[in-house]
Amino acid sequence: MSRLPGTADVVFLVGFMGAGKTTIGKSLAKRLAYHFLDLDREIESREGRTISDIFAQSGEDHFRELERRAIESCRGLERTVVALGGGAYASDENRAMVATIGVSVWLDCPLGVCLTRVGKDRSRPLLSNRADIRSLYERRRSAYERADFMVNTQGKTPDKVAREIASALLGRDSK
Repeated sequence: MSRLPGTADVVFLVGFMGAGKTTIGKSLAKRLAYHFLDLDREIESREGRTISDIFAQSGEDHFRELERRAIESCRGLERTVVALGGGAYASDENRAMVATIGVSVWLDCPLGVCLTRVGKDRSRPLLSNRADIRSLYERRRSAYERADFMVNTQGKTPDKVAREIASALLGRDSK
């Protein structure tokens, strides 16, 4: 986690579904006076269909390619916080790309909290098989651990987490 403190034009938030990437990302963007981009919503907008529909109609491999292209399109962005989809950072290629574009911040959130937040959200295609969720969480966690910076979100408000990240990015104490 060597790239902090310092400033970054693009800050990528990584973590499992339900970790708070979108909520915290919006708060962080406001705090830094940055733009906010939710990569999954961007993909949906480009494709004219939901992530669930992309998975159902075209498969996960196709979605992952769309995700890779969307990350690639972040090159040249300025002053932007990007919320990555939960699986985006699990790809070696995507992690390498993120590292050349900006700084990555892992929102470390316990699985139970993530699952409580997403509930039975039918728009999340990988939630359909709960038996595999723990295994998926553990596999992805090893990728998330490679982020430039980690913040534990347990028991903290989104604004508190955003404040911690902003302080780390700016090289200041978060209090």
